Amino acid sequence: DVIEGALCPSTGHCMVMGTASTMASLTEALGMALPGCAAIPAPLSERMRMAEASGRRIVGMVREHLKPSRILSPEAFDNAIRLLMAVGGSTNAVIHLTAVAGRAGVDLPLERFDRFSRDTPLLASVRPSGQFHMEELYEAGGIPAVMKELAPLWHGDCLTVTGKTIDENLQGTQPAERFREVIASLEKPFKAEGGLAIVRGNLAPSGAVIKQSAASQHLLQHRGRAVVFTSLEDLAARVDDPALDIGPDDMMVLQNAGPIGGPGMPEAGYRPSPKKLLAKGVRDMVRISDARMSGTAFGTVVLHVSPEAALGGPLGLVQSGDEIELDVQHRRLELHVPDHELNARRMQ
Repeated sequence: DVIEGALCPSTGHCMVMGTASTMASLTEALGMALPGCAAIPAPLSERMRMAEASGRRIVGMVREHLKPSRILSPEAFDNAIRLLMAVGGSTNAVIHLTAVAGRAGVDLPLERFDRFSRDTPLLASVRPSGQFHMEELYEAGGIPAVMKELAPLWHGDCLTVTGKTIDENLQGTQPAERFREVIASLEKPFKAEGGLAIVRGNLAPSGAVIKQSAASQHLLQHRGRAVVFTSLEDLAARVDDPALDIGPDDMMVLQNAGPIGGPGMPEAGYRPSPKKLLAKGVRDMVRISDARMSGTAFGTVVLHVSPEAALGGPLGLVQSGDEIELDVQHRRLELHVPDHELNARRMQ
């Protein structure tokens, strides 16, 4: 009760850059929300004023025939991806943003996310990728202040719900000079690359996602032994068994937790370390799955491995004892098992 009371001290959703905060931020970056809307704390009267202003503006858009289809351009999605990288947003945003793009008729391949990750630095120090909360981000100027710092990388001519372009909306926004501990400049970012990275290899031929900004640096390049759990039920039954053969350098592999295998791709990717390792002070280890995880989660967690195990993806062929190599810098996720052995396993 004490912990829950501290975590939920008022109305509103998660106070970190979880999925809800991330998608609110990306909605603003897309031009689909009024400037400054994303980070207002729920209890403030400004939130109610923003809600009323949003309702009024919706009516205005109808009268002006300003449709979302005019706003949701390929360049608008580029802006959203850049902001996602700059704030260290949720891995779930890859799914949600791709779905929105699909409805808008915009192709959004994984390569686009990784390309922008390479040249968009981490600018916001918000948990779980930093040390502050959404309240402090709001006080530092909110998403407009982050967007102001991103201006050299931005498609500033994108139309927004105000009827003006992003650059026009940001004209009165001041750089966050007084809040550099919360919002960094492009010249001195918190990290050189963006929050998310896309890794590929024979274990994830169609790609996998990792939030590198919230991972342990010493595990971003790691080779270890797989400890496999074949389902969520198997994980629940064995993860805290004192007899489980697992060490801090091993990699926890969860199979059959994707869209088909879950079913429904549950938020099961963030799995705590086994109790016997926690008792030894182990707070992070590499975890790999075809599941997803909450945006509030942290650690060296590789998610959305595709194709998923239930569809015959290589993840389903991994056995305990196999060696896996993760190299985020070079965007690699490799299963060190010979092809002939993997083919033999497919035939079983």
